[in-house]
Amino acid sequence: MINTASRVLVTGADGFIGSHLVEALISTGCNVRAFCMYNSLGSWGWLDCLSDDQKDNIDIIMGDIRDPISVNKAVEGCTHIFHLAALISIPYSYTAPKSYIDTNITGTLNIVQAARESGVTRVIHTSTSETYGTAQFVPINEEHPLVGQSPYAASKIGADQIALSYWRSFETPIAVLRPFNTYGPRQSTRAVIPTIITQITSGKRKIKLGALSPTRDFNFVTDTCSAFIALANCDAAVGKVVNVASNFEISIGDTAALIAEIMEMEVQICTDEQRLRPEASEVNRLFGDNSRLRQLTGWQPSYGGLDGFRRGLAYTIEWFSHRDNLTRYRPGNYTI
Repeated sequence: MINTASRVLVTGADGFIGSHLVEALISTGCNVRAFCMYNSLGSWGWLDCLSDDQKDNIDIIMGDIRDPISVNKAVEGCTHIFHLAALISIPYSYTAPKSYIDTNITGTLNIVQAARESGVTRVIHTSTSETYGTAQFVPINEEHPLVGQSPYAASKIGADQIALSYWRSFETPIAVLRPFNTYGPRQSTRAVIPTIITQITSGKRKIKLGALSPTRDFNFVTDTCSAFIALANCDAAVGKVVNVASNFEISIGDTAALIAEIMEMEVQICTDEQRLRPEASEVNRLFGDNSRLRQLTGWQPSYGGLDGFRRGLAYTIEWFSHRDNLTRYRPGNYTI
């Protein structure tokens, strides 16, 4: 169990979900070590936005997940690892696929090898619902076939299998958490919800999006973080893949309309050709089954269903509406 005696490593701590997970872990009283991508500015990414009290409770290590020496240093002395560091943009994976292999697969290998050598209590490896591809049946459970419809998805399938192979080969205590689409404050405009909100908030009324018909199962970020912690505290989850989903499905077009309704704005939705995935690469339907997570841990989404989605969107809109937050973005620009 994660407690005040635990030393917990979060890789990708400088990112969207990682920074929220760091906050959640600090609140448990455990010792948090944050592994952030080295950069010449010395930036801690989204961790720079935490309060001074929160920052005082984080041990920051700057490094590169692709480098085993950096990873070994970060893992040393840790009891738990939450491995979130990854390249995640699907469009950029069309442009730089080898970067995804190096970061997502080799980076995961570095983590599980270091975990094996150091004897950590638990590793939670982060997967993605994109590994399923377009739903062949719904709701999608963990037995659904894996289909890599983008280089990103393929790299995450490989990373998942590397992680699980260490459980099967060496009994390294690994569980794989497979989140469906997470959203919330701090998310990049590579994702659709911030893309919509930032365009509307910046005064645009003609909203540029990609395909409108695909459906997604959105998780508010605090629900995703609580699932990470619940899985880390569950011995029965070792060696398993576990979905985190809200069990609620909505199309991109309907999501845009709902956001505009909450913001009380009249908008026109336009398809921007450059935002469309190649036809065979588009994942047309994602609708997850979270029953395994519920049965193993008792986890329940606090923002499930249409009502929960509305509340999560309202909270996200409020965050993006603050000028200091909005100025970090380039509304209307296509971000890959």
